[in-house]
Amino acid sequence: MVNGKQPMMDLEWRVTVPDGSSVRFEAESGLVRRLSSALLNAIHALWLKVSGFFKKAWKMGMDDPRKVVHCFKVGLALALVSLFYYTRPLYDGVGGSSMWAVMTVVVIFEFTVGGTLYKGFNRVMATLLGGALGLGIHALADIAGEKGEPIILDASLFLLASAATFSRFIPQVRALFDYGVTIFILTYSLVSVSSYRVDKLINLAQQRMSTIAIGCSICLVISILIRPVWAGQDLHLIIIRHMEKLASSIEGNVADYFKEDGSGGSNGKPSQRSQDYKCVLNSKASEESLFNLARWEPAHGGFGFRHPWKQYLAIGASLRRCAYCVEALHGTLNSQALHGRAPDFMKEHLSGPCEEVSSQVCRVLRELANSVKTMTKSGRMDFFLGEMNSAVEDLQSALRSLPYQPVASFTSQASPPAATPVEEAGKEKVQPISPKPSVVVILEALPLATVASLLIEISARMECVADVVDTLSEQAKFKPASDEKPEKQGEATHPASNPQGQEAVKGAQNWSNKLNGPAASTAFA
Repeated sequence: MVNGKQPMMDLEWRVTVPDGSSVRFEAESGLVRRLSSALLNAIHALWLKVSGFFKKAWKMGMDDPRKVVHCFKVGLALALVSLFYYTRPLYDGVGGSSMWAVMTVVVIFEFTVGGTLYKGFNRVMATLLGGALGLGIHALADIAGEKGEPIILDASLFLLASAATFSRFIPQVRALFDYGVTIFILTYSLVSVSSYRVDKLINLAQQRMSTIAIGCSICLVISILIRPVWAGQDLHLIIIRHMEKLASSIEGNVADYFKEDGSGGSNGKPSQRSQDYKCVLNSKASEESLFNLARWEPAHGGFGFRHPWKQYLAIGASLRRCAYCVEALHGTLNSQALHGRAPDFMKEHLSGPCEEVSSQVCRVLRELANSVKTMTKSGRMDFFLGEMNSAVEDLQSALRSLPYQPVASFTSQASPPAATPVEEAGKEKVQPISPKPSVVVILEALPLATVASLLIEISARMECVADVVDTLSEQAKFKPASDEKPEKQGEATHPASNPQGQEAVKGAQNWSNKLNGPAASTAFA
């Protein structure tokens, strides 16, 4: 009888074949089975990683087809410049330096036209300057004789390389000519070192300059003529997208906070659009990079040669200042989820004015985005700003009237009924203990007052965004809006020229300081 504890690997099977004999099959050993299983798992994991990589690459190409076009453009440029090496007549014309044209295409062809122009200009000018200076130092070293030549060449290399390297730490030079300084050091070093052993130095320098010029020309022609990617246009679009995202985030945060169920979104989590402000906060590096490339580009589309690209950085900075307040507003949602929500009667009292301020701020922001997008001056901006200031004043009035009604109702509910004269005579006079309902109301209203003060601050900062966009429209010569409407009864005036608007902004800032300062406890008394 077989022991039940015998391992399964000791089992065997017998199969009878047609000739009457039997064949025995034995189970594979455990080591071989484990190794084969591990090998199959490794192959499967490798396949998943490779397929996942190609899926991501395919998605990236589908999201931005310009990247795929750029890859073909680089391949076309290399194929064309390689003809100078493969074709005998072209090779005889440029000599063995044709490889420098290939290297030029590889190092200067960038995704945007501005990037290609930036590197191409720096490479050509740095090569000219480094080569000319190297030839001049070589001629001076020849006068010093055989013994003094290496000393002069080495000393000049030390001084110029040190000075050029130090210039890279200067912000203006680093922003415009960092690549050129690197090429200058490389070119001068090659010329000064090779001049000590090479006799026909001028012919060698001429061949290299011609091949570098050929490589730069091919890159610029292909980059500009075949599906060009303009850094200035990308900067223009990213500013518009940030305005729209910021407006959507303001609306989402206010809507989540004043939800009737108080959940602050589905399943107690903020909505996705309430977090759109994060792309604005993290945009400084990309905006500056696009700005540095855009100012190298020629006139294209609706952008002139001296288009005020720097003003886009000012708009981005103003948007980030607003986004900081939106981030604090978004943090209020998390504070509400962790520490409880404000009383319903308080939220009901302020929900209307807060949502009205949010709506007016978003309307101003979207109108500014549309003005930048169409490159036209808005004829309704003054009216929208006036409406926003009016909504701010309504919110301030609602804040001032908030303490009285709740405190009065709370006091009337907490106070005991009046005693009759007989009861007063039969009882001892005891000093009642005040529950101090105003303090309770103040503590409960502070988160709600924070939301209101942040909305007032956002509206005040929106004035700066409007001013910066107006400056851009003046410098870029935006065309007047075709649907420009007359001002409505003098109320659609810019706050800078409207005393009522100035008072609204000043009152907003004073009220914000009052709520956040030590006088917050007396603001509701």
